[in-house]
Amino acid sequence: MKKLGYIFFMMSLLSCSDDDSPTDTPLQDSFLGEVEWIKSFGGSGEDAGHDIIQTADGGYAILGFSNSTDGDLAHKTLAVSDYWLLKLDSEGNKEWSKTYGGSKEDLGQAVIQTSDGGYAIVGYAMSDDGDGSNNEGFHDNWILRLDAAGNILWEHSFGFAGHDHSYDVIQTTDGGFFFAGFLDVTLSDGEGNFGKGSSSLTSHGVGEFWGTKLDADGNLEWRRYFGGTNNDRAHGVVQADDGSYVMAGFSESDDFDVSNTKGSYDFWVVKVAPDGTLVWEKSFGGTGIEVSYDIKKTLDGNYAILGHTFSTDTDISKNHGESDVWLIKIDNDGKLLWEKTFGGTEFDDARGLGLTADGGFLIAGNSKSMNGDVLENHGENDFWVVRADADGKLVYQKTFGGTDLDFGFDVVQSSDGSVVLIGNSSSTDFEDIEAKGMSDLVVIKLK
Repeated sequence: MKKLGYIFFMMSLLSCSDDDSPTDTPLQDSFLGEVEWIKSFGGSGEDAGHDIIQTADGGYAILGFSNSTDGDLAHKTLAVSDYWLLKLDSEGNKEWSKTYGGSKEDLGQAVIQTSDGGYAIVGYAMSDDGDGSNNEGFHDNWILRLDAAGNILWEHSFGFAGHDHSYDVIQTTDGGFFFAGFLDVTLSDGEGNFGKGSSSLTSHGVGEFWGTKLDADGNLEWRRYFGGTNNDRAHGVVQADDGSYVMAGFSESDDFDVSNTKGSYDFWVVKVAPDGTLVWEKSFGGTGIEVSYDIKKTLDGNYAILGHTFSTDTDISKNHGESDVWLIKIDNDGKLLWEKTFGGTEFDDARGLGLTADGGFLIAGNSKSMNGDVLENHGENDFWVVRADADGKLVYQKTFGGTDLDFGFDVVQSSDGSVVLIGNSSSTDFEDIEAKGMSDLVVIKLK
């Protein structure tokens, strides 16, 4: 197995690019790119937001994690990381704040609103007490089903002896749930497949893409892992029009399920049939390092995948320097339709991908650059939001931050055409807000 230290150190300090020059001029639609408000939430500890959705009432739900016990987390009693779900109204005012967890580390990653107006949240957890009923090892996939007020309807933990992580969840067309992440298959001793056809699958190596299908009550229907002998992790999932599941992440492998690799780490995308059978898998990248963090199904039924690249060759047509944000679009058969990079000469990365009503894209990430596609840097890593049209052409970009570390994690277009960006800030001089603790959740609305 290749050494991962440098990779994952850099992956924790990330940021976003394209061939066209950046602009802060208004777009042709109602979006002007002007700040409507900036707000921060948290306590005196470490508070993080990873995922945002607009809710049916026009407000927003944000999931992350917190170890604070004061401020917006005053209801929390233990100074350990819990899932943190924050509900805001349309103006960014806090309606309620709830945490879920036990006496150990529990890290929320993704939230969806369910068809009945409640929520489903996923991440990875160590606790087997408090709100958690079970833990099989170090980290387990932990999913909670909530009502509209954030009260727990049910919760289930899935895992084995090692690091098992869940990063994304969807409600499926049959009313159930599917979540995607990572299985530490070495410590599971090859276990992790369940359901039709699982006996024919082969145990691989270090870590695998891991997809889990539940019914509407959280009962396990099936689960499958996919990958090779090295490190493979799924960070996002969407359901295809035919009921299949498309998972995107990265792969370090070049064997078993993984073929046609380009370099040391590639974007890796797999399509899985409704019963868990592998339909196809595709690798995208260059001879350097590529890691993808998000996938969205586009308005035309294809898929957009977002992450970063260190490469200058093969599938990558341009690199501005160091790491660039990399956005690709593929069709339903996994064929690459186009790719675009965004960035400057320093380290730029992207974590969250949103769609716009006109078929374009929103990118949330962070940047250390102040050239190329990036017009300004406030110090260290800044939040970086990018808007691109349906062909991936950059039409707007803006950075936010202070003199310390600031990371953008997700972005959504609201029903009124505005854009809401979330991230985490350690800066004490972040514009228009007052720092609450070691790191805060920051929410920015652009109109």
